[in-house]
Amino acid sequence: MKNRNNLLKMIFAALFLSLAYVMPFLTGQIPKLGSMLCPMHVPILLCGFICGWQWGLVLGLIAPLMRSLTLGMPPLFPVAVCMAAELAAYGAFSGLMHKVLPKKKPYIYCSLLAAMAAGRLIWGAAMFVCVGIKGGSFTLTAFLSGAVINAVPGIIVQIVLVPILVMLLERVTASQKEQGKPL
Repeated sequence: MKNRNNLLKMIFAALFLSLAYVMPFLTGQIPKLGSMLCPMHVPILLCGFICGWQWGLVLGLIAPLMRSLTLGMPPLFPVAVCMAAELAAYGAFSGLMHKVLPKKKPYIYCSLLAAMAAGRLIWGAAMFVCVGIKGGSFTLTAFLSGAVINAVPGIIVQIVLVPILVMLLERVTASQKEQGKPL
């Protein structure tokens, strides 16, 4: 049963990595709004919730770097490097919080909001360091613009979509367990 569970996590992780790779193509078709939707964030958050913090951390770390190295988008330094830190935090925090908090609906939102806050703070710290390495400065205004103001559409999508998908998946798995069917 444990091997089956690990295999299932691996399959879901592959799906989430694929979605993180492909979704920017879809949202990129919407000029001015596409990148504001933060298309790579949703699959990484879901990976943390569904596969656990370890998978979420690893996928969050590699997804933007893999996309940058294979497609040139996002640009590797500082954007993809800082996104990798942010998404790794998203995946790790969503998985950790979901694991330790009670399995009730309001706590899905608590886990999500904690992961989003931690990820954005880590992104800001990474940008501060990376932009400093390049000889520039990353101000509080730049942080607020990048982490909050320009990301409002993505934040809304994450707050609406992620909990619904987590609850649906948990409902399906609970139903399968009640019927005695393995997943």
